[in-house]
Amino acid sequence: MNNYDIIIIGTGSGGSAMAYQLAPTGKKILILERGGFVPKEKENWDAKKVVAEGIYRPNETWYDKDNQPFKPYIHYNVGGNSKFYGAAMFRFRTTDFEEVKHYGGISPAWPFGYDTLQPYYDTAETLFSVHGKRGSDPTEPPTQMSYPYQPLPYEPLTSDLSDKLQQIGLQPFPLPMAVKLPQDVNKNASPVILENFDGFPDPTDSKADGQTSCLNMALQYPNVTMRVNAFVEKIITHENGKKATGVEVVINGETIVFTADLIFTACGAINSAALFLRSKNDCHPNGLANSSGLVGKNLMLHHNGCLVAFTKKNNDCKFQKSFGIADFYYGADDSDLPLGEIQLMGRNDPDTIMWLAGKQYPGKTYAELKAMSIDFWLTAEDLPSENNRVSLREDGSIKVSYEPTNIEAFHRLKDKLKQTFEKLGTIDTDYQDVFWNGYDLDVTGVSHQNGTLKMGEDASTSVVDTNCKTHDIDNLYVCDASFFPSCGAFNPALTLVANSLRVGKHIIEHYKL
Repeated sequence: MNNYDIIIIGTGSGGSAMAYQLAPTGKKILILERGGFVPKEKENWDAKKVVAEGIYRPNETWYDKDNQPFKPYIHYNVGGNSKFYGAAMFRFRTTDFEEVKHYGGISPAWPFGYDTLQPYYDTAETLFSVHGKRGSDPTEPPTQMSYPYQPLPYEPLTSDLSDKLQQIGLQPFPLPMAVKLPQDVNKNASPVILENFDGFPDPTDSKADGQTSCLNMALQYPNVTMRVNAFVEKIITHENGKKATGVEVVINGETIVFTADLIFTACGAINSAALFLRSKNDCHPNGLANSSGLVGKNLMLHHNGCLVAFTKKNNDCKFQKSFGIADFYYGADDSDLPLGEIQLMGRNDPDTIMWLAGKQYPGKTYAELKAMSIDFWLTAEDLPSENNRVSLREDGSIKVSYEPTNIEAFHRLKDKLKQTFEKLGTIDTDYQDVFWNGYDLDVTGVSHQNGTLKMGEDASTSVVDTNCKTHDIDNLYVCDASFFPSCGAFNPALTLVANSLRVGKHIIEHYKL
């Protein structure tokens, strides 16, 4: 009863996409998720409960490079972190697959180019009901396919801001947003009005995440089974170490062994690396598939941060996450090297806004400060470094050793946003005398984690091959973002979905499923 053809570990975007791709083969598939379902309840949209108290995050302790404990900003549940992501679904730019010089060093090339993923990007955008406007993003890579849906409408503040940015020479573009709205398919349907989104689960299931876009469809097949609250302790190999034979799983305190012919890990870059390290045995004394010594190394997190402009402009947006700015992606008038990209983000929670501006504007309420604030999310590329790594402490707990690698680009990107508002102030006095404050994500945010099981053609300098199979083990594959050789400066979700679809197709053809 515990024998399967295929085991997929993890139900985030990558694992769910792999399940979707393989489900029609008729093969007996087991999906293992260490968490349960996110309950649909009023707390889903309670900022204090979700953001401040973190009621949906695990009570788990990791350790930083100095062995100081921290609570990681992660989620273990059906759909993985995609249940809480901001649903901006970007294609990586053409140059993101090439070698690029940055302030922090070199971003290495992938073993294949954008053209390899382009058809799978097309499919992924359809699966995730992406809303956008083709051709509006000046850095967008080529495709013949239009977005499945028109961009989400701007509200008055964001429409005005977009117009004025164009007046000063920038090219803001509608964010490609993955949402499934009833009003898109039926004009007479009761519309869903989006509000709390970034970092929140969506009880309306309008957010197109791994579960709603892929996993639910895979589970409709009778050959597909999912077990929740199932923690995979380790992957078991044949006595010669060349083949994975099964997984050891703890479910409700009971240890169960499931066997399979093919095993896919999609636990997230940090937890997939930890699983490989936890699974060491006589044939793999330093962790599974670790003959290169690179398992857990080259962790990348993106340089992410929030920058909030407090202006005289009244902002009553409910769903502020509307447009992006990529004009500085390849550089700027004062920078020959790439900086990154800027997005409008969801409104910050009350505690954060009061923390950012309460001292600057004493006596003002949260409502007053919120009306003054415009919230931006900035991303610069992180670069791979073997010093940035995931390891296990003696007690088995996870240690994340990390130092930023390209921080100058991130700081220059902040400066460009502030300079942009100085120019805006010359055409609209409401954008003069802006007070800025924000926060940068550190290692505790573990945001956009990738790179710990590097992909490459050479087994001595990578962990998995170009089809995401481990070099050392014949039937063990990776389908989360841990395979990334480099990470660009755009949200990685669409890329890891597209790659899972690509690898899934390869599996079907290679094994004649």
